Amino acid sequence: AKAAERLGASPAAISQQITNLEAFAGTMLLDRSERPLRPTPAGALMLSHARKVLVAVADAQAQMMELNLAALPQLRFAVIDDFDASVTPRFVAALHREFPKTALSAVSGRSDAITAAFVAREADVVITGLPPDDPSAYDVFPLLTETFAVVAARECLDTAEPVLDQLRLLPFVHHNERMPIGRLVEQHLRRHRFAPERRFSFEASRSILAMVGQLGGWTLGTPLNILDSTRFAPDVVVLPSPFTRLTRSVSLAARRGELGSLPARLAGTLRGILRDLVVPEVARLIPDGDGLFTILEEPAPATVLPARES
Repeated sequence: AKAAERLGASPAAISQQITNLEAFAGTMLLDRSERPLRPTPAGALMLSHARKVLVAVADAQAQMMELNLAALPQLRFAVIDDFDASVTPRFVAALHREFPKTALSAVSGRSDAITAAFVAREADVVITGLPPDDPSAYDVFPLLTETFAVVAARECLDTAEPVLDQLRLLPFVHHNERMPIGRLVEQHLRRHRFAPERRFSFEASRSILAMVGQLGGWTLGTPLNILDSTRFAPDVVVLPSPFTRLTRSVSLAARRGELGSLPARLAGTLRGILRDLVVPEVARLIPDGDGLFTILEEPAPATVLPARES
C-alpha cells in the first residue's frame, strides 16, 4: 500500500507489475510468507540491477537537464513559512537574475504540508524542516540547524535567579500542536515533565510573540521564529533554555536526477543568503545567541547563483 501511494498507483496495479516481473524473470521475486515482504535471493539480485539502471537513467536525465536549464519554462518552490519575510524574496530575485525567462512561483506553509505538496508533484523543490525520507528518490541538501531558546516578555525574568522556577509562574504560549514545531516542543516539555497550562495556542510565530509580550509570558522559539516577528522583538528577551538542547534543521530537497546540478546550486545560494542576511540579523536581535543558529555546509561546495542586490 505504501509503494502504491508513493507511486500514485493502485495496490492492484503494483501487484500486477510484480507478477509481470516474476513472469519475465521466471522465478519468485518476493517471499510472501513473511511480513513485511522480503525479496528472495533472485529478487535481491534483480533489485541490485534495477538500482543500477535507475542510477544510469538519472545520470542521463541530469546530463540532458544541464543542456536545458536556461530554458526552464517554470520552477515551482514550496518553502517553510519562516522564510517568508526574509529569505524567500531575495532567493527568488537571485533566481530571476539567473533564469530571466523562467516563471518562478513559491508557496509557503508548515513543513509537513509543503513536503506533502512536493511529494505530490505540486512543487519542483521544497525547503522544509521535514524532508522526504526516501534516499533513492530524492536528493536532500542540509541548510541550517537552529536551537530553541526561551522567549519571554521583557522585564518578567530576573536572570540572577533560577530561570526554571520563574517560568513555572508565568503563562506559557503554545505552538499549535497541529504544526510540526508544536508537536516537537510539546514532546520536549513532556520529556522534562513540564506541563504548562494550555490556555493560549497559535500557529503563526508572530502571533505567539505578540501574545508573549501582551501576557507577560514566555514560549520556546527559534531564531527564525523571532526573525519572522521582528516588530515584536523589542517586547521580548531571549535566554538559553533551562531544558536539554532542542534543535530543528531545515533542508532543500528535489527529485533525484530531474534538475541536474541545479538543486545543489540552489542550496549554495540559500546558504549564502542565510550567511549574509540572516546571521547578522540574528546577532542583532539576539546579542547573546551564539550557537543558536548554524549554517550547515556541504563537504564539496557547489557553484552558487549570484545573490547580490540588483
